[in-house]
Amino acid sequence: MPSKTAFHEVNQWFIEELPYDVLWIDEQGNIVFANQSLCDSLGYSRAEMESKTMYDINPGLTPEKWERHWAIVRRKKVDHFKTTHRKKQGEAYMVEVFSLFFSNNGKNLICAIVRDITETQFYKTILEETEKAVKVGGWKWNLEDGTIIASDEALCIFGLSEAEGLLPSRVIHHFADQEPARNALRQCVQEGIPYDLNLQIRDADQQLKWVRCIGRPVARNGKTIKVLGTYQDITRQKEQELSLQLSDEIINRAKDLIYLIDESGHFTRFNDSVLRELGYSREEFRRMSIFDLDVNMTPALWRQHWAEILEKGSFTFERTSVRKDRTQMPIEVTVNHLRFNNQDLNCAIVRDITERKKKQLALVEALNEIKQLKQQVEAENEYLQEEINRDFQFDNIICQSAAYAKVLKQVEQVAPTDSTVLITGESGTGKELLARAVHEASRRRERPLIKVNCAALPRELIESELFGHKRGAFTGAIADKTGKFELADKGTLFLDEIGELPLELQPKLLRVLQEGEFDRLGDTRPTQVDVRIIAATNRDLELMAKDGAFREDLFYRLNVFPIHSIPLRERREDIPLLARHFLEKYAPRAGKEFKRVSKKAVSALLGYHFPGNVRELENLIERAVILERSAPALPPGDWLPAGKPGAPPRSELPTLEEVQREHIIKALFQTKWRVSGNKGAARILGLKDKTLFAKMKKLGIRKEDFMKERDIAQ
Repeated sequence: MPSKTAFHEVNQWFIEELPYDVLWIDEQGNIVFANQSLCDSLGYSRAEMESKTMYDINPGLTPEKWERHWAIVRRKKVDHFKTTHRKKQGEAYMVEVFSLFFSNNGKNLICAIVRDITETQFYKTILEETEKAVKVGGWKWNLEDGTIIASDEALCIFGLSEAEGLLPSRVIHHFADQEPARNALRQCVQEGIPYDLNLQIRDADQQLKWVRCIGRPVARNGKTIKVLGTYQDITRQKEQELSLQLSDEIINRAKDLIYLIDESGHFTRFNDSVLRELGYSREEFRRMSIFDLDVNMTPALWRQHWAEILEKGSFTFERTSVRKDRTQMPIEVTVNHLRFNNQDLNCAIVRDITERKKKQLALVEALNEIKQLKQQVEAENEYLQEEINRDFQFDNIICQSAAYAKVLKQVEQVAPTDSTVLITGESGTGKELLARAVHEASRRRERPLIKVNCAALPRELIESELFGHKRGAFTGAIADKTGKFELADKGTLFLDEIGELPLELQPKLLRVLQEGEFDRLGDTRPTQVDVRIIAATNRDLELMAKDGAFREDLFYRLNVFPIHSIPLRERREDIPLLARHFLEKYAPRAGKEFKRVSKKAVSALLGYHFPGNVRELENLIERAVILERSAPALPPGDWLPAGKPGAPPRSELPTLEEVQREHIIKALFQTKWRVSGNKGAARILGLKDKTLFAKMKKLGIRKEDFMKERDIAQ
C-alpha cells in the first residue's frame, strides 16, 4: 500500500475545504485517503475509512468491473459516471463520480471526487424506474417543509394532476375505509413503523380500485423527517385472487373427489369432498400417499401408471378405493397431466360409482330376458323385411316406354354382379327405386339394403353414422355404435345424394371400396366388411371432380356401372300409367271413388314439362284427389299446373324451338344455371353470352321457375 506520508505533501487544507467527498484509491481498490466530508457521508472515522476498499462502499462493484474501470481511467486519464455507495449502517445512496488518474514516483492512483445526488435523482431515476413496473407509482413526503413529490403513475392511480393531492390530509379521503390508512400513516410518522397494506380507493372518477400502499419512514436523530412510499394498482390481481377463491370454493363444494398427486405418489392438494367422502382429517390426508388409498397399488404399478399419464395426458379408468373405516368404494377416475411450476402433477377427478355398479348388476340380470326376446325380435325383423320386399319388387316398376325399358335392362345386367353402381338423374326420377331393384335381383337379396342419405345427416355425425364409434370416442359417445357399413355387411349399402359427402370422409369411403375395411371412431383395429355399394346423385360428379369438390379417384371407383334415371318428360308414355297408379293409391285413403283419370286430365298432364318428375306427378294426383269431388273419372281442375312450361306428347314431332329450348335447359342444369364464363352454358353451346341471354328471354326460360318446381319436387 502506498505510504500515507505522500499525501502530507498535498495541500491538505484545499482538499478538506472542497464541498465534495474526495478519496484516493490504488490499483487493487484499496482506499489510501479519504477527506472528512467522505467520512461523514459514509459514517466512518478516518482510520476506519483508510482500512476499507472500494468493494466495502460500492455494493455493486466486482473485481471485473474495477479492472475495467482502472483500465479506462488509466487510458483516458479521466472518467465520469453515476453509481451507488453504501453507508456504514447499510443505507445505499446515489452518487456522481469524477475519476482522475495520477502517477507519481512509480505509484499509480485514482483520485475520485464524489457528489451525493440522491435528492436530485429521486424524481428522475427512482420514480422513473418504479414506473416501469406494472402500475406502480412512487412518492416522497418531506415532513420538515410539508412538501410532497410523486411520479406520474402515482397520480394516475388516484386520477390526480398535482402531487399535493397525495398529501395525507387530502389522499385519506380517497380510501373506502379511512381508518386503516390513517392509523398506518400515524404510526409511520410518530413511531417509525413502516406499513404495507392492500386497501380499496375511489379515484377522481369515483372508480373503485384495489391499491397496495407501502410507506417507509426516514429518521434523523430518532425523529421521522421523511416518508418514502409507493402506490400500486392491484385491482386486476385482486380480482384474480377473488376469482381463485371462488374457484377454490366451487372445487371444495364439488361432490367429486379432486386431488393433485406428485410423481412420488403423495397428495399435494385436495378438496373438501376427499375428506368428507373418505373420512380422514386434513392433517391425516396430508401425510398419505396413493398407496394408502388404493389397496392394489404397488410402486411398480405406480411407475407404469405415471408413465401412461405423461404419455396420454388424460384418460379414464375404474378402480376400488378404501375409506378410513376400511370399507371399499368403487370409483371412476379421470386423470389429467398438469405441468405447474416446473413440476409434473396428476390431477385426479374421482367419482363414487357405487350406484352405477348396482345398476350395472341389474342390467346384467336383465340380459337373460333380452336374450330370450332376441329370437322373437329376429323373427319380427324377418317379417318386416318381407314386407319391405313386397313394397319394392322389381316387377312392380311401372313402365311401358322403350326409353325407360333400356334403363331396366341395365338393372337386369348389373344386378347379379357385385359391381358398384352409380345412379344419376334429376330429383324425383326414382333413383332409390332402381337401387332397390338392383339389390332385389342380386345374390344379396337375403341380406338387408341399408340406406344412408348423405345430405340429410349433419357433417359432424355422418362419419359416426357410416362407420360407427367406440364408447368415449368423443363427447356424448356413451356407448358403442354400429355403423351403417357393419349393418350392411353381406348386403347392400345405398348412399343417396353421394355428392353431398364431405371431402374429408371421401378417402375413408374409397378405402372401403378398395380394401373392404375401415376404422370405427375411437377403435385401434380395422373392421372388415363385405358390402356392395350403390350410390345415387342428381349432381354432375365428374364436373365436381374437375372443380375439386369431389375426389376424382372416388368418382371413378363409384362409376363402375353408371345408370342414368331418365326424367319423366323423356318417358311420357308412362305418364298415364303412373297417374292411374297414384290415383288408385290415394283415392281410397281420401274416401273417394275415382276409377280412372279423365282424357282431358291425361292430355293436360302429357303437355306438362314435369321438372319435379315422378315425385311431382304423384303430388299432383294426391292434390287432385283431395280437391275434386268423387266421380268415376278424375277431371281436370285447379290442381293442374296451368301456365307452366310444357312439351308436346312424344307422338308428335317437336318443333325446332322446342328442341332448342330443351337443349338449352339441359346445358343450364349441367352448369348449375351459370350462363357466362369458361364454365358457362354459352361456352358449351358455342354461343355468345348476349346471344344465349336473348334466346332464354325469347323461349321463356327463367331460373326461378325451375328452382321453385325443383324445391316442390324435393
